[in-house]
This record gives sequence, C-alpha cells and structure tokens, in this order.
Amino acid sequence: MKTLEDFKDGQVLLIDKPLHWTSFQAVNKLRWAIRKSFSIKKIKVGHAGTLDPLATGLLVICTGKMTKQINSYQGQEKEYTGTFVLGSTTPSYDLETEIDATFPTDHITKDLIHQTTNQFVGKIEQLPPVFSAIKKDGKRLYEFARAGEAVEIKSREVEISEFEITEIKGLELKFKVVCSKGTYIRSLAHDFGKALNSGAHLSELRRTRIGEFRVKDALSPEDFIATLPLEK
Repeated sequence: MKTLEDFKDGQVLLIDKPLHWTSFQAVNKLRWAIRKSFSIKKIKVGHAGTLDPLATGLLVICTGKMTKQINSYQGQEKEYTGTFVLGSTTPSYDLETEIDATFPTDHITKDLIHQTTNQFVGKIEQLPPVFSAIKKDGKRLYEFARAGEAVEIKSREVEISEFEITEIKGLELKFKVVCSKGTYIRSLAHDFGKALNSGAHLSELRRTRIGEFRVKDALSPEDFIATLPLEK
C-alpha cells in the first residue's frame, strides 16, 4: 500500500477513464481521495493528455514530484481504437452534437475504404475540430462554436504511423490508429469521410496506449481509490 511520502515523491498512476467523465473530473476525484485518505490539505496531481468526455481509456496521472514529467509523457506516441460511422457528419465530428448532414454511401466498397486509409499515414495537415479546447484570443474554440461564432482555425501538422480499419459492419468502421501528440481522431473521422466522397463522424473512441503505458494495466478510479488506506 502506498504511503503519503510515496505520493509526494511522485507516482505515475494509470487510470481507465470512464465514459462521460472529463479528464479534469478524473484528476479531481483522485486528488480528493488522496487528500481525504491521508488527511492533508493539498497535493499536486495532473494528467498527461486530455481525453474527451465521450472517450474512454488511458489517462496517465502524475502526483507530487512526478508532475514535472507530464510534458514528456504528453509528447509520446498514442494508440486509439474506436468506430467511425459513414454517411453523416456532426458539427463536433462526434456524438456531442446532432447529425447536421447526410451523404451517399452506395459507392463505398471495402477495397475503397482500405485504400483510402493510405492517404492518412505519415505526416498530414489536420484542422482541429471547432468543438475543441484549443485556445484562440484567450477563449476555447468550443466557446466560440457553442455561441455560434465563426472562427478561423489554422491547420497543424501531425503524424499518423498506423491507421487500420479492423472491421466493417455496414456503415460502422472499427479502427486502430497510432499517432503523434496533437492528433484529433474526430478530425480524422471527418476527413476520412470526405476522402471517401461522403461524410463520417466518430461514434466511439478508446485510448489504449501512451508511449509504453497501456490501458490493460490501468485501474478504474474506484479501483484505485480502493487501494488507498482508510482515513483515520
């Protein structure tokens, strides 16, 4: 069982973020549990890479002195699995917003799907979604989007080292992606739909790896809290 000194000296905690939680909520939950368990007022806790509320999977959470390593962990390669839905788009590129347009899909074959993945492997230019936490003029992009304000977004270079469609079930495509920091899988879904002369949005996303850290070694927030000593 970890001691207070262990957490202050620094721990790297692998947490499997539940659906609908924000990454901030997960960090807060762990920070509160550690403080309560050891009857302390404060301890440094932070995460190395945000996951959207509609995504699940690996959060690398650092405590104490290990929070200094957050930037290095954030920069490491990431792996995701999930589902694209063909034939429709949403303003947020995922299920946060309602479908705003539908497109033909009759021309899309399995061969075309697999061939099109090749366009997205390597260094590519990508526009972040308007519904994202990137800051512009001191505001988050999603604040502009929710207020219905148009905003110019600059593309960024990202690198995708692996992009594989692992299963095709009607209009649903299961995928696996290995990519660099800053890659938006929602944008990949949107751009992939366009490349197929149709549309697509992300319906499911799970982060399975950051660098050498894997989600199979992660605990749910509740299971982690159960490892803490009871408050005296």
